[in-house]
Amino acid sequence: MTRLTVAIVQQPAALLDLAESVRRAATAVTRAAADGARLVVFPETWLTGYPAWVFGLAGWKDPAAQHWHRLLLEQSPVIGPADRVDDDVQPIRAAAAKAGVTVVIGVNERAGRTGGTLFNSSLTIGPDGLTANLHRKLTPTHTERIVWAAGDGAGLDVVDVDGATIGSLICWEHFNPLARQALHVRGEEIHVAHWPDMADSHQIAARFYALEGRCFVISAAQILDTADVPADLLEPFRAGIGPDAPDQGWLFDGGSSIAGPDGNWIVPPVFAEARIITADLDLGRRYEESLDLDVAGHYSRPDVFNLTVNRRRPPAGGVIFTN
Repeated sequence: MTRLTVAIVQQPAALLDLAESVRRAATAVTRAAADGARLVVFPETWLTGYPAWVFGLAGWKDPAAQHWHRLLLEQSPVIGPADRVDDDVQPIRAAAAKAGVTVVIGVNERAGRTGGTLFNSSLTIGPDGLTANLHRKLTPTHTERIVWAAGDGAGLDVVDVDGATIGSLICWEHFNPLARQALHVRGEEIHVAHWPDMADSHQIAARFYALEGRCFVISAAQILDTADVPADLLEPFRAGIGPDAPDQGWLFDGGSSIAGPDGNWIVPPVFAEARIITADLDLGRRYEESLDLDVAGHYSRPDVFNLTVNRRRPPAGGVIFTN
């Protein structure tokens, strides 16, 4: 396989509504597959929305923060074991399996049905409907740490999609050079970059990742209108985004894009459009660009630098029960 058709779902999720968001995701997967996509990508925490309000509700014992955190927990999916399909995202799994496509979707992952912990995760569902990979964001950024726990290295891996190797990172993980190298050395050909928005710095990070890794970078960014936010959450949400947040219109205006292995845009950022973006990638372009740079091969110096990646997923609470 030298070419691969990919799709980015730049459409609003149903904020804090798991059942409706899962339904929308499954529908989008089916539509993208009908357009020929073999890989379907969603933005950061598309299930069930980026908790922007936390940036404006960070007070100790803030009752509003507690209220919205409870709702976020209740409306976040628990991802089942890798060999099971009967979990909170089952309709998405069924859509992927029926179409025979791979899905990479950002989720607020709840750590157990009775747990009070969330992870910012990238879930990869294979064409059999099973979990192919589950990456948890290593370090939540700034006040995100009020919402999400630190992840682990278990998901720093790639999966095969029609003969192409696919990996993913989330938002500011793209500024972590060790995380980048951990995926470069896995032979990553297509990289999924999940973002809440596509700020200038995020565009720079996406293009640099593509240039450094000589890979394709698919950036999926959220699109969300003020009309998509519950009325009583709108002001905290706007406050979290910042002083430039509009009273009406796009709170997140998309910007999803694809960068090629030379660091230039194949699909420039698409702003203010709610749609599914598709593109056909010529995977052989990587080999042309590897002539002068291969950070996992002829441009590496393993005799000088060593990186150890702990890919074990720790048990919940750090407790191991034995008989």
